[in-house]
Amino acid sequence: MAYWLFKTEPDTFSINTLRTQNSSCWEGVRNYQARNMMRDDVKLGDLVLIYHSSCKKVGVAGIAKVTREAYPDHFQFDPESDYYDPKSTQENPRWIMVDVEFVRVTERLIPLATLKAMPELENMPLVKRGNRLSIMPVSEAEWTAILSKETLPKRS
Repeated sequence: MAYWLFKTEPDTFSINTLRTQNSSCWEGVRNYQARNMMRDDVKLGDLVLIYHSSCKKVGVAGIAKVTREAYPDHFQFDPESDYYDPKSTQENPRWIMVDVEFVRVTERLIPLATLKAMPELENMPLVKRGNRLSIMPVSEAEWTAILSKETLPKRS
């Protein structure tokens, strides 16, 4: 089993949307590097940190599990979709998606500022300047470190 971080804009699709739907396709990835990771490396049963981006409260908001491996993103063929790609064909699709299932909401949103302050994450692409990928691998050690920040420290 591997670990991943998938970014999403909560105004479009949030961890609570996934909780309501229970499962969903993860569509709309239009970056070749992210697509290649989804296509080649994301596997059934992998766990995913759902990360809210491009919003006021940026950070890890929940956990999902991959329930279907890569298959063609059908939105690329729909001229009415924001994800339409006229150069993609049924015979040679450019874009893929996976399905994910809701596991749980984190006890609290784990903010980007908290993640950036963690020495255990210094090599993680998320905390490096200029990283815009919507999908990125997370090591087991990074996964454990991130989830250790779920609860606020108790005040004495």
